[in-house]
Amino acid sequence: QVQVVESGGGLVQPGGSLRLSCAASGSIFRIDVMGWYRQAPWKQRELVADITSAGSTNYADSVKGRFTISRDNAKNTVYLQMNSLKPEDTAVYYCNTRARATSDVWTQYDYWGQGTQVTVSS
Repeated sequence: QVQVVESGGGLVQPGGSLRLSCAASGSIFRIDVMGWYRQAPWKQRELVADITSAGSTNYADSVKGRFTISRDNAKNTVYLQMNSLKPEDTAVYYCNTRARATSDVWTQYDYWGQGTQVTVSS
């Protein structure tokens, strides 16, 4: 199966920066999309940003101009650079990998990390 591991969360003051990392491993044939989602208490999980294997990116309106998603295909790793952080960015951030396993190269599955806490507070 595919494993997804996130890192980089923590506590930061408003206006500060963090960089999240997510590495996918296992019997991967192809990763089609990697993305970051977040979920604040009492709210639904929402898409923050994602990136395709070709490099196309998509951002939530609330983070445009502040967050940047990037990908290292050779390492099956995606990054989320978060600048100018605001208290409303506080949430658990989850990495999602939409991939095809070597055992079934025609089927896409979503694999999720355990989440990493980002807290923006003074």
